[in-house]
Amino acid sequence: MPPSSAQTDRTATAAKPRRRRGEGQWALGYREPLNQNEENKKNDDGLNVRDRIIDIYSKTGFDSIDPSDLRGRFRWFGLYTQRAPGIDGGKTAVLEPEELEDRYFMLRVRTDGGQLTTAQLRVLGEISRDHARDTADITDRQNIQYHWVRIEDVPVIWEKLEAVGLSTTEACGDTPRGMLGCPVAGVAEDEVIDASPQLRQIYEEHIGSPLFSNLPRKFKTSISGCASHCVNHEVNDVAFVGVRNEQGEVGYDLQVGGGLSTNPMFALRLGAFVRPEQVSEVWAGVCSVFRDYGYRRLRSRARIKFLIKDWGAEKFRDVLEKEYLGYALPDGPAPELDSGLRRDHVGVHRQKDGRFYVGFAPRVGRTPGTKLVRVAEIAEEHGSSRVCTTPDQKLIILDVEQDRIASLTAALEAEDLQVHPSTFRRQTMACTGIEYCKLAIVETKGRASSMIDELEKRLPDFTEPLTINLNGCPNSCARIQVADIGFKGQLVVNDRGEQVEGYQIHLGGHMGLNASFGRKVRGLKTTADDMPDYVERVLRRFQEQKEDGESFASWVGRAEDTDLK
Repeated sequence: MPPSSAQTDRTATAAKPRRRRGEGQWALGYREPLNQNEENKKNDDGLNVRDRIIDIYSKTGFDSIDPSDLRGRFRWFGLYTQRAPGIDGGKTAVLEPEELEDRYFMLRVRTDGGQLTTAQLRVLGEISRDHARDTADITDRQNIQYHWVRIEDVPVIWEKLEAVGLSTTEACGDTPRGMLGCPVAGVAEDEVIDASPQLRQIYEEHIGSPLFSNLPRKFKTSISGCASHCVNHEVNDVAFVGVRNEQGEVGYDLQVGGGLSTNPMFALRLGAFVRPEQVSEVWAGVCSVFRDYGYRRLRSRARIKFLIKDWGAEKFRDVLEKEYLGYALPDGPAPELDSGLRRDHVGVHRQKDGRFYVGFAPRVGRTPGTKLVRVAEIAEEHGSSRVCTTPDQKLIILDVEQDRIASLTAALEAEDLQVHPSTFRRQTMACTGIEYCKLAIVETKGRASSMIDELEKRLPDFTEPLTINLNGCPNSCARIQVADIGFKGQLVVNDRGEQVEGYQIHLGGHMGLNASFGRKVRGLKTTADDMPDYVERVLRRFQEQKEDGESFASWVGRAEDTDLK
């Protein structure tokens, strides 16, 4: 029976393609702000808030701060209001920002590439001691993060930082944030290329530029020739990965669109070879593509990963070359990937000049200012003037003579800074958590530290590589999706029917060869109190069932759900 005219009309209507809503892309003519963040940026560039902080707010106090500066433009200089004490995680998504915030600030200092002099580290420690109640955290982006900072103290903090060549400019906000680089660039025996000159060039030419101070959202960069891939290039917005082409030239493989949070994606290779002298220009080109074509309508889709997911690598490269560079990049090889098991440079390692670098582990990156000063002293006492932060919340002292290693190690371990840590101390990370973060639902740093102690007692002989990452909310600041065991903070119900702090569990995530995001088993959660019990239980099953040489992630991939609970 032929369809009726009404059925035909309905079919035609259903088949008619719907016009896609504009995404706020500047290059396509969408220049009007589409949300409050875009409105704020249009009204006044975030870089302009610096003068108001110095000339007005630091003198007139917290209550004088314009809300659009306080909860918007302050980020352009690394400032966020911290969470007020005593507000439980159940209120995080309920209360307004002004109800959650304290009158104090988190302040993030850029330490691009993580390479510091002992003079710089001493100043960082003194600022913590004098202006931040001795708080300091090493972040997973190699930065230093303070808490309890008063607006009145910000100008003097900036003066102290800038006197030693450091800055908070674009440490946060919709900007090119602190860039990752191998902390042992220039000294590692096995590096493909020393990327530190290219990293410095990008910083000097582009950071703080109005050309890139209004991006759709944050923009994270890694530049490294590290053979261990310690910067985790797979999850950066743009990554330059050291390679050697068929002609024997060293340069970089260009990758775009990595990121985690609630929509994790690995970066895509563009297939292009970038020579060292081209890096700054190509970086600016990629950043410009993001600025002009990035999605601004919804904050949840405003990262470059969503653009390249829709476009694909081929189109992105074509637009980059034709519209921004004005020349074609040559094709190049893929990097030689590592196992992804340990990328941290912890321990004692020979440098290419015959001296040694010594990597050591604070507890989940928490290193008070007084301890940072002590690290600077220990380094200098042992003939070194260089200290580095790592993307895994660790520290490294460079340029140590062989006959000073034992003394250096003893001095560090006397400060609870371990050169030969357990797997659990070495490879556990945690984000800021509810102690200070307005987005957090649960506590993280303290939980992670106590869990390390428990696991060292319960599993003293466990030596397998194993990453354990704790996050206080779904945003993955601590890279939970690519950890062997990733804990995502949320409220859960315990066996007494009470709502308590807990975590959803991700298992078997990893980077490097055959990179994949962690496996989620239906209903797999734990209370915060039961977390050490869970980790012990799943690791004992792994030890019982693993094949020779099998990694934890590989075992998770084949394990039964019941073995993972």
